[in-house]
Amino acid sequence: MQSESKRKYNKQNKTTTMQKSKVGLDFNEVEHARDVARRIAGQVQDFVEDYTTVAVERTLCRFLAIDGIDENEVPMPNIVVDHLKSNGVLGEGVMFYVGNAMVETGKTPQEIAEAISAGKLDITKLPVHAKAEIDKALQPVINATIERVRGNRLRREKYIETIGEGSKPYLYIIVATGNIYEDVVQAQAGARQGADIIAVIRTTGQSLLDYVPYGATTEGFGGTVATQENFRIMRKALDEVGEEVGRYIRLCNYCSGLCMPEIAAMGALEGLDVMLNDALYGILFRDINMQRTLIDQYMSRIINGFAGVIINTGEDNYLTTADAYEEAHTVLASDLINEQLALMAGLPEEQMGLGHAFEMDPSLENGFLYELAQAQMIREIFPKAPLKYMPPTKFMTGNIFRGHIQDALFNIIGQWTHQGLQLLGMPTEAIHTPFMSDRYLSIENAKYIFNNMKNIGDEVEFKEGGIIKSRAQEVLHNATQLLETMESEGLFTALEKGIFANVKRPKTGGKGLDGVTLKGKHYFNPFVELMKGKK
Repeated sequence: MQSESKRKYNKQNKTTTMQKSKVGLDFNEVEHARDVARRIAGQVQDFVEDYTTVAVERTLCRFLAIDGIDENEVPMPNIVVDHLKSNGVLGEGVMFYVGNAMVETGKTPQEIAEAISAGKLDITKLPVHAKAEIDKALQPVINATIERVRGNRLRREKYIETIGEGSKPYLYIIVATGNIYEDVVQAQAGARQGADIIAVIRTTGQSLLDYVPYGATTEGFGGTVATQENFRIMRKALDEVGEEVGRYIRLCNYCSGLCMPEIAAMGALEGLDVMLNDALYGILFRDINMQRTLIDQYMSRIINGFAGVIINTGEDNYLTTADAYEEAHTVLASDLINEQLALMAGLPEEQMGLGHAFEMDPSLENGFLYELAQAQMIREIFPKAPLKYMPPTKFMTGNIFRGHIQDALFNIIGQWTHQGLQLLGMPTEAIHTPFMSDRYLSIENAKYIFNNMKNIGDEVEFKEGGIIKSRAQEVLHNATQLLETMESEGLFTALEKGIFANVKRPKTGGKGLDGVTLKGKHYFNPFVELMKGKK
């Protein structure tokens, strides 16, 4: 039986597709595939609504303004949640226990967390107060959080209205020194060179930490630690350079991994604009338990939707482990499922940076035509989405001259098919972390092509029965068949069988399953009602 929220979703959020396809797509088949994906997502949602996780409850702690660390550098949200978990009552929820403690003690949530940390308070042993009293105690803190997040969204909109922004495809670059202060230098340089989005790559392995480190950081391997203070520092720096260059610069980070909704909350509190936020990536590529990830992604997307954050999904990664020609249909199938899960969390299509990539073997005859077919197909199936198009990485060899040409072909398709977020390839991919000069070359390459080929997508039509149309129709048909098979088995079984990226994951395996718990009779989460589908 469908939940009320799902019935409401089905009624209000039918996707409107384009009526005429350049690549000859049958939109009746597209809608059928979308309906199947919707039912698959609905099966997941039936499961999700009955559970919470340690990450969701830590998220609620942060929304109650619980912050800081103890003398052992354990974050206060972890202290509160671990206190409830060790007493076997996590399923009743942070909101119930912290709110009840506020009524009983008169303390703020932060003071309650500090008392728990000091061993002076056991909030699971206090007398239980009426729900109305708990709600009344919590309301001012909840209101303050809602207004802070809404204020960040309005601030972004005001900036774009007054100083403007770059045109799509947005030029999207990464910084990853490990030192947030050096990242600021490189990010501001990239913005001056023409970048529209700066992604601060997260340090290697952070997705597997079941806590969020605290404060500004100056060391990291393969990236910079994602912390709320680092978010604040970089947001301030990008606002400064944005005012200088007369263009709003978006900040991107990663709310994937074991702290998915928690990092989404931190980003919402500090005014981030883009978040890597995939429903399946952590399962496939970080061996995070599928139950944990699918519960966490729901709350994270509710937050990102309310905060006006564009999410990026990770389908491009499938093609780094599986063949990009043979497995292209799995990317489309996953995009359709990600779309439906996001809609169920109230995240609008205009904030869905659904992922795909330019990853075919350069030696494949007519590979460019196949890439073009797939990019145009994705664009037409998701007409409102600011698609995230990823550059070639799998077949970058260290030959910077060939690599620069590969990136140029990728940029041509990005402009041709009106992608939304163009993550620029680097000629030194597979050699070293990019220098500022490498980013300059990549931005110069993209700007040259985007300007000189600005309207090529409006001018060129494709041959009936030709390679491009035939390929797009074949990929859609294969994706539809895959989704039909998955519907009978369910997403959990499909993941166990290795449907995506040729990676198999057990339903009860992976990291983080012990952080999943069934919701109890006292459980409530007011932020779902206040944020889901709202502005």
